[in-house]
Amino acid sequence: MSGMGGGSKGQDSLKHRDNLEDSITIRFRFLDSSRMQKFDSSVVDFRSKYPLPANYTSLGNTGSAARAFAFHPLMNSGWDPGFHAFDIYKIRMDQVRFFQTTRPYSELGYLLGSRSEQIIHLMHTQNIKPNWNAAFQYDLINSPGFFKNQNVAHNRYLFNTHYQSKNKRYNLYFVLLANVMQANENGGIRDDQDYLDNVTTYKERSSIPVQLGNYVRPEQSFLNSKLNTGNRQSSTTFLLRQQYDLGKKDSVVTDSTVQKLFYPKLRMEYNVQYSLHKFKYYDAEPDDSFYVKHYNFLTALNNGFTLEEHWKDLVNDFSLYSFPDERNAQQFLKAGFSFQNLTGDFSDGRRTFYNMFLHGEYRNRTRNRKWDIQASGKFYLAGFNNGDFDFNASLQRFLSRKLGYASIGLQNVNRTPSYIYETSSSFSFGAMPTFNKENVTRIYGAVNNDEYRWRLAASYYLVSNFAYFKNYYVTDQASALFNVFNIEAEKTFRVGRRWHWMANVQINQRLGDGPVNMPLFFTFQRFGYEGNLGFKNLSFAAGLEGRYFSPYKADQYSPLQSQFFYQDTMQISMKFPDLTAYLHFRIRGFTLYLRAENLNTASFAGGSFGWTNNNLAAPYYPTPGFQLRLGIFWSFVN
Repeated sequence: MSGMGGGSKGQDSLKHRDNLEDSITIRFRFLDSSRMQKFDSSVVDFRSKYPLPANYTSLGNTGSAARAFAFHPLMNSGWDPGFHAFDIYKIRMDQVRFFQTTRPYSELGYLLGSRSEQIIHLMHTQNIKPNWNAAFQYDLINSPGFFKNQNVAHNRYLFNTHYQSKNKRYNLYFVLLANVMQANENGGIRDDQDYLDNVTTYKERSSIPVQLGNYVRPEQSFLNSKLNTGNRQSSTTFLLRQQYDLGKKDSVVTDSTVQKLFYPKLRMEYNVQYSLHKFKYYDAEPDDSFYVKHYNFLTALNNGFTLEEHWKDLVNDFSLYSFPDERNAQQFLKAGFSFQNLTGDFSDGRRTFYNMFLHGEYRNRTRNRKWDIQASGKFYLAGFNNGDFDFNASLQRFLSRKLGYASIGLQNVNRTPSYIYETSSSFSFGAMPTFNKENVTRIYGAVNNDEYRWRLAASYYLVSNFAYFKNYYVTDQASALFNVFNIEAEKTFRVGRRWHWMANVQINQRLGDGPVNMPLFFTFQRFGYEGNLGFKNLSFAAGLEGRYFSPYKADQYSPLQSQFFYQDTMQISMKFPDLTAYLHFRIRGFTLYLRAENLNTASFAGGSFGWTNNNLAAPYYPTPGFQLRLGIFWSFVN
């Protein structure tokens, strides 16, 4: 998973190999893109290997529910179950990479952190035949956390393959993707006294009483993956895509070989996608006081209290592509029709729904690579989401070497609020109001220059009928129109020959009376050395990172529904900016990350030293104390 790029120019270790060594040519592209890409193996940005980007905040433990500091509404029309607190840790379909490699290639990543935190990454890909590639990936996040009952155990699985016939007319893509997210929920620390500042009694943070699962004994163990009180959410998706092209054959003759070419004019495509979604909240030993306080109708709950909801989602799609310029496969016009069947199993029975929708797309990346045009849209003709639509159009232009690329875009979505806002949802308590369709318009633009390592981007949102949670279980819809403005700037300055300062700054502002709170100011900065210390095969980076946000009324969190909800009474602020010291280096295919994080939590309160100066990530959810992390990333050419 990628985080904030950090403004650094990546250097591809696979691209600059010694001819005497094992050599490899490896590239990849994403499912809905024909543009081939190469690996970026820069050692500076740890967040490219860590699941949570710097501009996100979690509930105080790696893998716990997380959200962005900036405003990111759902910009997709159609059916949506409504559970997104763990999205940042999942592999999405648009992140699946299809490789083309001359030799088998593998990756091994392992991170060990304080309190037995462990993150594992395994990936292998190889071409079975020159025209047939397969890849497998597995990821694990297991983190007991610093406070009671916040253990996380996430697993991600991916298998994908791409086959192209020898005459290049037929393509087959297959994806099997699964995300299993399990997070124990403690409801935050109790609020009957000031536990964080009482370092005499509660210097060991795992002794602080919590609102849910307080009965659970603190355990820092890799094997501690039991669901005591919390959420288990899983999704499994099968995708089969088949394409057949009509077009023109050609060939290129070199001194020793004849390379066959094929230029498509018309493409027929069939997709079938089947997904299983399961959502479960479980409490082995419910604490009635928490439920009565925040969900006042839940009283005298039995041990093993459970809420569950299961969905089956089947989509059949047929599309046609037209390629106006036979020599430019990155210019095409696409039109398609989809039929969706939905089956939901709830606490009170089963319900079925359907959707029929049209979709279209136009792309054109000119052969001189100066212009890049994209436009796509979707409209629901009938069914549960009848009348939903979304549209997105963008234009990118290469300006000059000094200015880089400039892009502008317009996006609009008109969508039925997620199913969790329906009275029939298992996670809905009481009769829900009748919701109108949400409508969000986004106007955005950016200027990006990799050569000089700077970026400037801005987004303007116009929002109406915004659906939201206004407390632990009650939903509402904002009838008033409101606006949100976001601007982000990033620049890497060369302070000395090998010393660099990267500064990323965000400004967020809401205009109008909308149920959205964000920090007005957020910054992530890095200062350090980047070089090779005089060794040819060494890439070395060391320095300090810092993160700060201005005081704001952060969203609270409802564990039963895994939803962040709007509140306007409690303001959180940082005692000190988050501070990290890091040392990273790479030798050929081996990379090591050594990090001392949350140095800002050092404290001498109570007459003794400790890491107890915790910031808050959300009301009642402290961030961890000092964390030492050691990570390795190893790429192999078999």
